[in-house]
Amino acid sequence: MSNDTNDNQKLKDIIKDLTDKNNKLTEEISLLKNKLKKYTNNDRHRKYYQKNKDKIKQRSKKYMERIKQENPEKIREWSRNAYLKSKKKNDVQ
Repeated sequence: MSNDTNDNQKLKDIIKDLTDKNNKLTEEISLLKNKLKKYTNNDRHRKYYQKNKDKIKQRSKKYMERIKQENPEKIREWSRNAYLKSKKKNDVQ
């Protein structure tokens, strides 16, 4: 009988430890998410891109033209990766 209660107590201790760890990790995740919000897309980023939409499109167009001349193999690689990714996505669905 005492062996059963001993086992039960051990299990309760293990459960308590695991719930404590889980709570600590959840707090840490929420803290990290809050820190990450600072660097992810927010209103500032959206406003910038709305104001400078033409400049950004122009820069990206120049970049693509430069890549076409300097390293056309890179564009093939990007296209291949995009194809494989979409194929994988369609296979999952």
